[in-house]
Parts: sequence; C-alpha cells; structure tokens
Amino acid sequence: MKFVVKKTSNGEFRFNMVATNGQVVATSESYKQKASALNTISSIQKNAGGATIDDQSA
Repeated sequence: MKFVVKKTSNGEFRFNMVATNGQVVATSESYKQKASALNTISSIQKNAGGATIDDQSA
C-alpha cells in the first residue's frame, strides 16, 4: 500500500490509498493545507494497523 498526495483543481490537497496492484482503495477529504493531509496520513499509519471490523450489515 502507498499514499498518493495530489493537489486538486481548486488548490486543495487530498490523498488516495493505493493498493500494490494500483487500485485506489480509499480517498480522503480535501484539505486546505498539504501539512494537514500529511498529518492525517501519519495518523492512519500509526493507528489503523490494529483497526477492528464493525460489521453492521446484519
């Protein structure tokens, strides 16, 4: 997996989480500052490894 940071047409920033096969598996909200997008990526990297599954489909 990797994070790809892009600048949007309106000058904001967003990132995609991209699988090793090139498929986008998640897209962020838009951020006014690049640092905010990078901070969110850092938080995901630190905290999401042990994320649980909350299956509410039943």
